[in-house]
Amino acid sequence: MIAAAPVERIATPAIDWIAMAPELALVGAAAVIVMLKAILRRRRLYTPSLAVAGVGLAVAGAFLGVQWNRVDDHGPYQAIAGMVAIDGFAVFLGAVVLIATFLALLMSVRYVPTVRLDGPEYVALLLFSATGMLTMASANDLIVVFLSLEILSLPLYMLSAFDRRRDRSLEAGLKYFLLGAFSSAIFLYGIALVYGATGSTGLVDIAGFLASTTLLHEGTFLVGLVLILVGLGFKIAAVPFHTWTPDVYEGAPTPITAFMASATKAAGFAGLLRVLFTAFSSYHVEWQPAIFALAALSLVLGAGAAIVQRDVKRMLAYSSITHAGYVLIGLQAATERGLSASLFYLLVYTFMVVGSFAVVSLVTAPGDDDHDLDRYRGLAARQPVLAGVFAFLLFAQAGVPFTGGFVAKLAVFSAAADAHSYAMLLVGVLAAAVAAYFYLRVVVLMFMTEPGEKSPTARIRVDVASGLVLLGTVGVTLFLGFVPGSFLHFARDATLLF
Repeated sequence: MIAAAPVERIATPAIDWIAMAPELALVGAAAVIVMLKAILRRRRLYTPSLAVAGVGLAVAGAFLGVQWNRVDDHGPYQAIAGMVAIDGFAVFLGAVVLIATFLALLMSVRYVPTVRLDGPEYVALLLFSATGMLTMASANDLIVVFLSLEILSLPLYMLSAFDRRRDRSLEAGLKYFLLGAFSSAIFLYGIALVYGATGSTGLVDIAGFLASTTLLHEGTFLVGLVLILVGLGFKIAAVPFHTWTPDVYEGAPTPITAFMASATKAAGFAGLLRVLFTAFSSYHVEWQPAIFALAALSLVLGAGAAIVQRDVKRMLAYSSITHAGYVLIGLQAATERGLSASLFYLLVYTFMVVGSFAVVSLVTAPGDDDHDLDRYRGLAARQPVLAGVFAFLLFAQAGVPFTGGFVAKLAVFSAAADAHSYAMLLVGVLAAAVAAYFYLRVVVLMFMTEPGEKSPTARIRVDVASGLVLLGTVGVTLFLGFVPGSFLHFARDATLLF
């Protein structure tokens, strides 16, 4: 009898459950909501769904705190065969994503019943998308970055088209899906080329290979790097990969627009910053000109196009493109100071943009279709507090002193000056001057003009959840303008793995 050959045991990576805990908390909450919807079909489950989502976000936040304590005590580390990096960078941007998700859910408390959307599905999709964003913040491998992009994108495609009664919402979802599919394919092809040139998809392994090896034929690697920049440039809405942004921001439900403008942008920059600073740091001379071009184009086109917009959501969409340019200024510096400035800018921008869209959600006509500037004429005469909140948030985005926006812009400009990138600094300052005009135009309409035909005649009721969003975003933006020190230190501590 012939003895059977012993079967070799397949080696599997050790699973660090703490490293995956924030993502598992959100997935678990979303799964509970889906199961409740499937089992209790005829019951109203929107309020319970919000409660489950709140618990999931709180648990995820608690586990992020545990991760931060680990990093603070023992330093950054890799988990799951080096596919995941737990460091200050991951915790910082994970916190930004959770904050943006929580604020978007608060905005949705009033919005979803008003436009009669399916609440449990809406909340579950939002949590699934946030899970992909958390994974993106800690991704330490190009394959994990790609999977994170898909996990965060697929629910967003559906959420953009979630209001099926509105043609603009359906159009927004279709456009976002088609362009997102192309960008994902381009990004994946870039990964394949980088793998072919370096023999690895791990960010740390790629960095080690590039630092110790001279590439005789750099063409394959550089083309792969460019394609990866294109794929991630789509997610951060940088010019010339921005074409989807105005239409999708306008057509998507307003809380989802706020979620995309804040959390999705933070996740996109999480992938871009980690890939460039970890894997391709030794090639910063090659990618810095590309980042310079993306930043300059985003600043110039975003500020210029926002001036001619009559729709407030489209104006804020082009404003979002401009703010992506400011974050890219810090990235273009290619220094640790530039990285921390970009992270701080993302944190401040999250509060400014979510608060702005919260006001838009309250002022807009029933049905979420009419966002014309004329609706804001004379708003201060009827609702001075709401107009004052919107004016403050717009001034903060313009970079007026004593606001978080001013400190954030000063941080990225200082990083550019410290890196002797004076041309980038000049473009940023000029774009800020142009942007101040279209922010000021809205303020003038609210405070210095009479109500027009489209101005709301009835008093706008601010519900408790929306009031909390406005109070929180204004309070944090003001606090960061006066006492930014602790948050700036947090951003400086959010260093990459290597």
